[in-house]
Amino acid sequence: QVQLVESGGGLVQAGGSLRLSCAASGSIRSINAMAWYRQAPGKQRELVAIITSGGRTTYADFVKGRFTISRDNAKNTVYLQMNSLKLEDTAVYYCNVQGYYASWGSFSSWGQGTQVTVSS
Repeated sequence: QVQLVESGGGLVQAGGSLRLSCAASGSIRSINAMAWYRQAPGKQRELVAIITSGGRTTYADFVKGRFTISRDNAKNTVYLQMNSLKLEDTAVYYCNVQGYYASWGSFSSWGQGTQVTVSS
């Protein structure tokens, strides 16, 4: 099994910054893509950003220029630096990690979610 532990959410004023972290642990042979999603009340979960094993990044249009995704492969950890936060960024943020088990087979695991609330 693979476990993901998220941290870094909280309450911040509009224009402020937060940094989310998501650490993967367990029986992992390798990790491919690592991503952040978010889900606001009454809305579907949506992709925020994704980073490949080679470091290539892709962002949703609504966060381009404000958010930065990065990863530390030695720590099996993915980060999301969120700057210039807006009220509409309020959501529960989830990390997703895809890779291969140490024994056999692939996995796609989700974090427990961390609340980000942006206030005016």
